[in-house]
Amino acid sequence: MNFKSLALPGIQNLMPYQGGKAAEEVERELGISDVVKLCSNENPSGASLIAKSAIINVLDDIARYPDSNGYHLKQKLAEKLSVKSSQLTLGNGSNDLLELVAKSFLGSNHSAVFSQHAFLVYKLAIAAQNAKSIIVPAKNWGHDLQAMSEAIEDDTRLIFIANPNNPTGTCVGLAEIKTFMGGIPENVLVVVDEAYFEYVDAPGYETVLGLINEHPNLLVTRTFSKAYGLASLRIGYSVSHSSIAEILNRVRQPFNVNSLALAAATAILDDHEYLQKSIEINRNGYQQLIAGINELSLKFIPSVGNFIAIETPGNVHSLHKRLLKKGVITRTIDVYEMPDHLRVSIGTHEENERFLGSLKDFLDSKEV
Repeated sequence: MNFKSLALPGIQNLMPYQGGKAAEEVERELGISDVVKLCSNENPSGASLIAKSAIINVLDDIARYPDSNGYHLKQKLAEKLSVKSSQLTLGNGSNDLLELVAKSFLGSNHSAVFSQHAFLVYKLAIAAQNAKSIIVPAKNWGHDLQAMSEAIEDDTRLIFIANPNNPTGTCVGLAEIKTFMGGIPENVLVVVDEAYFEYVDAPGYETVLGLINEHPNLLVTRTFSKAYGLASLRIGYSVSHSSIAEILNRVRQPFNVNSLALAAATAILDDHEYLQKSIEINRNGYQQLIAGINELSLKFIPSVGNFIAIETPGNVHSLHKRLLKKGVITRTIDVYEMPDHLRVSIGTHEENERFLGSLKDFLDSKEV
């Protein structure tokens, strides 16, 4: 029996999202130890002690289902963001929210717009609904909002904007998004993915949360996986008009966020020292990496996130494999139409040095 033929049309040709290799996987496959993982844009700071303590405090209740509505986290987020709790939807990471939006608003007779080189999950979420993807060519590796606006068709229901964008590290200023939103039909929902928002220090960049009151067709997604260091707990949230949040809550799983994640996320919002330390480590690491990259005379895309896309000489897959053998995990990004780039996450000072040293060794030996 060909079970593939029984799958929904949008699923039949869908390729699964490939995450970065786990350190344990590389150690097991190559028989090495002391692996440096710089492939998944994770926070190298380690876990927050406040978040750890919050997890310990709820361990005795893990036989019980979590709070389906995430009351305490929503209350704290609402206060922090100056929004109503009814505007919030919690998800199993921000990926969950992106898929919920597609599931709620896209069908086989609809289309969605996103940029070339944008986060791969947009394309996957659209394809799963058997909807049409409208991919707009990038401008200087980033979003061309005017072209994206002009690409809207009569059947378009969603626009995805990654701000900042993974894997290019580019961003769009608030003024440009304001202009963009002014020309978007009210029946087209604009999703702004701010997964790396906390790291950004760029002129003109601000969150778009303040535009939701004026543009109720705007939705913002965020995550606790990056700057807050809770990647393994899988927790994110979206902010939208209350009527949109109500729709998303109709289709989400009732217990899509577990108790440990709810407790850790609620607690870490008060851990300002951890957040600032994470941002500082990232800022210093970025300067360290670009100094090393420049010294090696390599090109890179300036980034506002916690990763850098580097243009590499020779075969990028060969370089990637050689780095793996040295115990340094990076990420090839040819699935983003960037076959000559290697994406490296910003790690600790020592991890960055390990990457730069390994890269220099290969360039000096002309092995790439």
